[in-house]
Amino acid sequence: MFMELTCLSRGSGIHFPPCYVLDVCGIRILIDCPIDLSALAIFSPLHQESHAVEDEVNLDCLVNKSTEPGSPDLKRQKLEKHLNADALIRAEPWYKTVTNLHLWNIAFIDVVLISSPSAMLGLPFLTRHNGFSAKIYVTEAAAKLGKLMMDNLVAMHTEYRQFYGPEEAGVPQWMNWEELESLPSALREIVLGTDGIELGGWMQLYSAADVEDSVKELHTLKYGEEVCYNGAIVLIASSSGLEIGACNWTIKCPNTSIACISNSVFGSAHALEFDYHAVQGNDVVIYADNSFTSILEHADIDSSSTATNISLSLSVFYSSGGEDILLGIDETKEERENLDYICTRVIASVKAGGSVLIPVDRLGMILQLMEQLLVRLENSDVKVPVYVLSYVAEEILAFTNIIPEWLCKQRQGRLFSGEPLFGHVELVKEGKIQVHREIYSPKLLANWQEPAIVFCPHWNLRLGPAVHLLRRWHGDQNSLLVLEDEVDSGIALLPFSTTMKMEVHRCSFLSGIKLKKVQPLLGTLQPKLVLLPEDLSKRMRCSDANSFSVIHYSVNETVQIPSPDDGLDLDIAPEVIPQLQWRSLREENLSIARLKGKLAMRNGKHLIFPRDELAHPKSEPLLHWGSPDLQRLLTSLSEMGVSGSLLENSGNKERGTATASIVHIQEPNKALVEVRETGTTIITSDKKLASLIFEAVSCVLDGV
Repeated sequence: MFMELTCLSRGSGIHFPPCYVLDVCGIRILIDCPIDLSALAIFSPLHQESHAVEDEVNLDCLVNKSTEPGSPDLKRQKLEKHLNADALIRAEPWYKTVTNLHLWNIAFIDVVLISSPSAMLGLPFLTRHNGFSAKIYVTEAAAKLGKLMMDNLVAMHTEYRQFYGPEEAGVPQWMNWEELESLPSALREIVLGTDGIELGGWMQLYSAADVEDSVKELHTLKYGEEVCYNGAIVLIASSSGLEIGACNWTIKCPNTSIACISNSVFGSAHALEFDYHAVQGNDVVIYADNSFTSILEHADIDSSSTATNISLSLSVFYSSGGEDILLGIDETKEERENLDYICTRVIASVKAGGSVLIPVDRLGMILQLMEQLLVRLENSDVKVPVYVLSYVAEEILAFTNIIPEWLCKQRQGRLFSGEPLFGHVELVKEGKIQVHREIYSPKLLANWQEPAIVFCPHWNLRLGPAVHLLRRWHGDQNSLLVLEDEVDSGIALLPFSTTMKMEVHRCSFLSGIKLKKVQPLLGTLQPKLVLLPEDLSKRMRCSDANSFSVIHYSVNETVQIPSPDDGLDLDIAPEVIPQLQWRSLREENLSIARLKGKLAMRNGKHLIFPRDELAHPKSEPLLHWGSPDLQRLLTSLSEMGVSGSLLENSGNKERGTATASIVHIQEPNKALVEVRETGTTIITSDKKLASLIFEAVSCVLDGV
């Protein structure tokens, strides 16, 4: 069976998941369609001149460059701007999609699988394409949250246009090569990529109508629900634990099953935990968790020590029963401690008279942080207003309290005890959390107080309420800005760098499978073949104890996946079985029957079911195979009164002509029987004699 994988993008962390194309049985499957929102950092959120002080910081200290006289890099250094606020692009933002996806013919994509809400932000770019006709599958919760995220992105972009006006039609000026050449290398690399070929991935944002049209194309399903595409493959989504509605996909096709492992979390305090049992026992595992890439970008990790630790974890895995390695460490405890430390920093800042800005877009983390923070505020007797500012905050907060089946077991237990699934429900009712759609709404302005704690989008600090509040508070040394560790704070804070006194706390949340758990997980899943990203292979050594083979893949390369099993299973409908007439073979201890029916694909399996005319089966001549034994053939003919003799072989192997054995019939009439490797031919003008010879051949051959 033909299978191949093409990785279009490895992405970067939870906000920019990987994107790849899987070709199975001629069905082309696109897995995830994200947007790289971190690339918005090249745009300035402030359009007036910043008159920023250059601080003698330029790209020479950030990127290694050749400084030999006459070198192209030296000439470029003289032309390019310094990396400061003035170097940012002052234009309406465009959005960076997966560039390699545009190299494919969208009309040839048959299926789109979405693994998380953030993985569907690029869908409207596909669905508005005239040739797009694929079926899109996503879990019910991810579809709802992803739609709200797209609505929020469109609303923030619309607000940007209202403040600064729309860009002129056509290709923007900043895309001219002369302008790109003058950008600092750090910004130019974001625009063009490390290979300088990603300019074609930039697009203007879709409209609200495009979002509505894309949502109409979605086919939603629950965890564990099977859906069949075109009778050939069966698709199953199982929880990944990363976020509410996030999933891993299992693809079942004839004689092969494939599990696609995206970013997953074993222990979650909000979403349903990673159900790794649901992806166990598949033939092929495609490992696409990219959380380790963001870890390596922000930490100095020695590859040899990391590989050693993974090997040690694997030895412990095989000696201790396996699942202790995966579930022994309480990951939810680690998250609680992280959130508790953030609460401590927030309260300290408020007590000092400062305000707190939290532009974190991890929904689960925000819901948990609000719960813990309000409890800590009550215990500390600190009175400070808490605001949630977002166009879709009201809908998201209401939705998360009516979906117990998508939440972890601890949250589900609250349903049976009569408690709200999340603490924000009561806090909003009591007025301890104020939810507003817009930062300039009259109701918010009338009730605004400072110092304040504000949860708002967007984490890239280029759109939404975060820009306005950061502009207001960035000069206050008592105020606090909480940023996710995946954000490049150096570039994100450039517009405010010259007068930035606000304290910045960088927090790291678990966003995937830890490196030391990768091999124990694969050992538990017990696949026959594993596809690992090339960058992960540099960080871990595959043990000889593995029962599976490994193939590495890299971006923009197509890898052929060998079929784990060359055989083919065929299901026979029960009503066909009584019609089988078994015959025993002469040479082997085996029985065989002839079968006639319709061959079809149903639920990813080959199936034979009866044809209409089989209601009154007719006797049909036997089908024979093999070459007859010539001496037995002459004996059989003699018993029928037909005399013949065996002639010498004809043909010449040296000249490449096929050899044949010939039986010459003299009585009762002339005939020839020519026996070759490819078949047996009876030559005679006597029909009765031909029937006798055929009967003799049938006696010495097996038939069905």
